[in-house]
This record gives sequence, structure tokens and C-alpha cells, in this order.
Amino acid sequence: MRRVLLIGLLLSACSAMPERDVSLYQSLGEQAGLTRIVEGMLLNIAKDPRIVGHFANVDITLLRDKLVQQLCVETGGPCQRSGDSMEEVHKGLKLTRSDFNALVEDLIAAMETQGVPVPVQNRLLARLAPMRGQIIER
Repeated sequence: MRRVLLIGLLLSACSAMPERDVSLYQSLGEQAGLTRIVEGMLLNIAKDPRIVGHFANVDITLLRDKLVQQLCVETGGPCQRSGDSMEEVHKGLKLTRSDFNALVEDLIAAMETQGVPVPVQNRLLARLAPMRGQIIER
């Protein structure tokens, strides 16, 4: 039930980016915590038959580093985003809502494994929700 609620949060979020919240970065364990979450999510994806195929030809180390950087920026950490836009990165991939939701579920599972409290998970998901439109059906 909680997963449905969290996915619903992602699907209904507004397109404007929320203000920076340094406490979210700290609540997630700063750089080390974000790295553990991203690595856990990537391990979950590797076992997820729904979406693992989308990552077959991806440099996982580079992806990990870019995802950690992205989360650092989105959570108010001291990082700066570099590289192509979300639209450009996902252009031509034709990712569906189901693909997006599967990745969110893998992220939630990684945060649960790391012991991230649900309110903190929800704050992160709210920050990431506006990216949905930049990722799916591109």
C-alpha cells in the first residue's frame, strides 16, 4: 500500500522544482549515504526482469556516478550537475510509465534496505517526481 502511495506521489507531482533542502541531503547520509542508495538501487535493477534490459549497454560505473551526483544536487548537497539534460539522456529510449514505476520501486527498496525513514523517502521522491515527464516516452 505504501509503495502505491509513493508511486502516486511521483505521478501527481507538479512540474516546478522544490526549493533546496540541505537537511534532506544530511538525512540521506550525505555523499556516502547517497552512494549506498544508488548502488543498492542498481543492484535491485540488475535483478529486476521488468527493466534490467534497459541497462544492458550502459556503463554502470558512469551511471552510478551520475545518479549520485543528480541525487546530491536534488537533495541540496554541495554538488553541481554536469552532462546532458534528462530529456537528452532518455531520448529515443521510449521508456513507459511501467518502466519508470519499476525503477522507483527499486529505489524505494534500496532506501528501505539502508533504513531511510519513510518521511525522508517521501521527501526525496517528491524532489525526483518532476523528472518523470523528462524521462518517459522520450
